[in-house]
Amino acid sequence: MAHAIIIGSGLGGLAIALRLRHKGYQVTVIEQNDYAGGKLHAIQQDGYRFDLGPSLFTLPHLVDELHNLFPEIDNSFTYIKKDIGCHYFWEDGTTFKAYSNKKDFVKHASEVFTESKSTINKYLKTSKSRYNLTKSLFLEKSLHKWSTYFSKDTLKAILNTPFLGLFNTLNKENKVFKNPKLTQLFNRYATYNGSSPYQTPGIMSMIPHLEMGIGTFYPNNGMHRISQSLYELAVKVGVEFRFCESVTKINYIHKKATSVNTSKDVYKGDIVVSNMDIYPTYKKLLSNYPAPLKTLNQERSSSALIFYWGINREFSYLDLHNILFSENYPLEFEHIFDKKTLSSDPTVYINITSKETVKDAPIGCENWFVMINAPGDYGQNWEEMISIARENIITKINKCLDTDIAQHITTEYILDPRGIEKNTSSYRGALYGAASNNKFAAFLRHANFNKGLNNLYHVGGSVHPGGGIPLCLLSAQITADLIPDVS
Repeated sequence: MAHAIIIGSGLGGLAIALRLRHKGYQVTVIEQNDYAGGKLHAIQQDGYRFDLGPSLFTLPHLVDELHNLFPEIDNSFTYIKKDIGCHYFWEDGTTFKAYSNKKDFVKHASEVFTESKSTINKYLKTSKSRYNLTKSLFLEKSLHKWSTYFSKDTLKAILNTPFLGLFNTLNKENKVFKNPKLTQLFNRYATYNGSSPYQTPGIMSMIPHLEMGIGTFYPNNGMHRISQSLYELAVKVGVEFRFCESVTKINYIHKKATSVNTSKDVYKGDIVVSNMDIYPTYKKLLSNYPAPLKTLNQERSSSALIFYWGINREFSYLDLHNILFSENYPLEFEHIFDKKTLSSDPTVYINITSKETVKDAPIGCENWFVMINAPGDYGQNWEEMISIARENIITKINKCLDTDIAQHITTEYILDPRGIEKNTSSYRGALYGAASNNKFAAFLRHANFNKGLNNLYHVGGSVHPGGGIPLCLLSAQITADLIPDVS
């Protein structure tokens, strides 16, 4: 039986392992950590459970598709659709609930922001159209195969290029709103791929459709269930996992990868797939192989600074997803991308899974995942930055929520870009690989195949089509389509 070696068990690695097993391959996944899931991990601390990684779940059918590859196996993965996508707060007391129902969203947004319903409806319609026009080209196929460009869908997208917003920034596209708060709300979607709304192209205005057109979901028992359900399925269908084992080298002869060296053994494979960030894949595992320097030298996406707080009271007016906006959004992104530091007035995201899974916190308490966008690790003084950021975050929370949050924090765990890089091999702790602060960014991402080694493939957030749960799953789908079935 043909043998596939997967390097890394992040979401992309788990997904490609299942797809290749379905194609008939014997599959071995090699993972440096003692757990599967990569960034989709969790911890328990002082009676609280925290999801460590991604906290937003969209396009759940992509997870369902993996479970449905093996219908004979009981599906342990379930989820609910949220009625409110996110709850927004500003320091002046303005609050806004982003309803999942489009009609309710438009009505509430029109009232809160004094914006015409027609303007909001037109924007959401454009978002949907851009998503539908480009998903086949940018999300579901390899951009690095000529066959992609000869399809009807691609031709349609190319003919609509002036409509796609490629030559505007997202911020300029969002200036259609009179109220700057509504512009800021839609500018936030640039952070979904670790970019700046003042640099990323306007085509990113398709992202709101994922939430407002398709929906925001919550996996029962938390985000960690996404990775764990896929891992459990993989084990049941015969995928082998080798934990606490680091891959040190990909061996090759001429144009073919032959095996991988690890800290414990050598594994031969007919197919090798790297779920490791593309930068260390070349720099560490293919150190003697010519690296695509233009790709590797792209600007990295933003990272994150996250405080996991056990809160000894409940906030009835908060939801699963909550955003407390900065008073100076442009300055915040200038600090992150230009100065490689943190703004003194950051936008604060608070995720509280105990709103849905009560057992995630003790009775009468809440588990707060408190995150701000951050630059990658460029050797900054993180201890000092974290200390200052903590105070600024507390100040922001107190102003927006009219509370004294410090007195309610009973336990704390901190994750910064250094820890993200250490745990997941993400270069500089970038959450999404390369940033999308360029209208050609989608085309500059590394392909899902290796142009020099014809049986080496790549999946995950640092390659096409990008980072985040849906795109990592789509990267595995694209890669699997490039790999032949076992004959």
